[in-house]
Amino acid sequence: MEGNILGTKKISKLFLKFCIPAIVSMVIAGIQPIIDGIFLGNFVGTNSMASVNIVQPFMQLIIGFSMITSVGALSFIGRSLGEGKKEESQNIFKTATIVLFSASILMLLFGKTCSVQIASFLGANEVLLNDCAIYINTISTFAPMMCIMFLFGFISRVLNNPELYLKATISSLITNIILDYIFIKELGLGIGGAAFATGLSFSVALIVVIIPMFNKNNILNIYIGKFDKSLIIPMLYNGSSEGVVSVAAAITAFVFNMTFMKIAGEQGVAAFTTINYMGQFVTLIMFGISDGITPIVSYNYGTKKKQRLDEVLRLAINVNLSIGIVLFLILFSFGRPLVSVFANDNQAIIDLATSGSKLYALAFLVNGFNIIYSGYFTAIGDARASIIIALSRGIIFIVTGIYLLPMIIGISGVWLTIPFAEIITYIIGRSLMKANNKHHQMVA
Repeated sequence: MEGNILGTKKISKLFLKFCIPAIVSMVIAGIQPIIDGIFLGNFVGTNSMASVNIVQPFMQLIIGFSMITSVGALSFIGRSLGEGKKEESQNIFKTATIVLFSASILMLLFGKTCSVQIASFLGANEVLLNDCAIYINTISTFAPMMCIMFLFGFISRVLNNPELYLKATISSLITNIILDYIFIKELGLGIGGAAFATGLSFSVALIVVIIPMFNKNNILNIYIGKFDKSLIIPMLYNGSSEGVVSVAAAITAFVFNMTFMKIAGEQGVAAFTTINYMGQFVTLIMFGISDGITPIVSYNYGTKKKQRLDEVLRLAINVNLSIGIVLFLILFSFGRPLVSVFANDNQAIIDLATSGSKLYALAFLVNGFNIIYSGYFTAIGDARASIIIALSRGIIFIVTGIYLLPMIIGISGVWLTIPFAEIITYIIGRSLMKANNKHHQMVA
């Protein structure tokens, strides 16, 4: 890359250039199901909104493998370019494209042929089963478009073009809103219309990010590079923490849906869905910052510029902490009106979700640290540390908390499970960062 700004431009300016588009892009991509939920909750009913949440683990399967491949390739390519290995970076890109497209075809076939079985496995009862199966069957059609969109969008960042993925996600958002209005409100197509609108919106985003990949003047494009099977394992391992994050999101949705279904039925699931939507929004902002600094960190790690690494890490942590505090106060103070956006005046759901939001909000005081730590380790190629953090906050202590806390303090324990997991993970993450710093001092 000629005069790559990742290794020369002031960190604060790079942070703004890469993180703002990444934040907006991450939020827009992540709120697609939330948009569906708003339209379904207000024009169809809360059961349809609950169905969208039930099928999120299947969505996370598609998104998760996309993230494993995309982030793994982005980090790998960034370090390769920083080390001056142009041909290797091109081979990584070609290999990632072929692997991800092949996997997406398998996911398409899985969703189309096993939609009812998948919905049943994810916990849909008789009331929700049909809607869940329809959503899975429909959205799986668009798995290839979704997967390649994520890959090409992420790779554009290391090509000094972080705004491209932003343009794609904005196009996707506008498309989804318009089509949700048409399909759900005007045509009355229900949950199938919501899934179709979401799939088409991802397809529009793909058109935006795929065009530059046909430009032969770009250092990375679809014409150059060769498939190298020896790169598959390192690439997927490098991005595997992102897969753990998506698997964790699926497991979290699954265990919480099952727990609330047992405790409070469909209304409990709908209440959790409203809070989970708001939680996703906050977390997506923080993940956007983590994604935004990935090319900066990976490139400067490749060029061995530790001072720039420390500077970008400090800045990212401080920004995430500030965001977490502000959004904690907002959710704690204004939970009821925010919940009402989704619940369509269902007082039982509003009351349950409002009380839960005050406990759930505690997670935002520490989860920004954990997200940055995990993303940093992925960017420098320390997949092991990143996986430990992702497993701790997303699976191990979620499962532990959801099993123990409700036994001790009832339904409040369900809401406190995520804060519990984030606090324990923060302690682990700090230890891993100290060990990493000590290791690099010894190497230096």
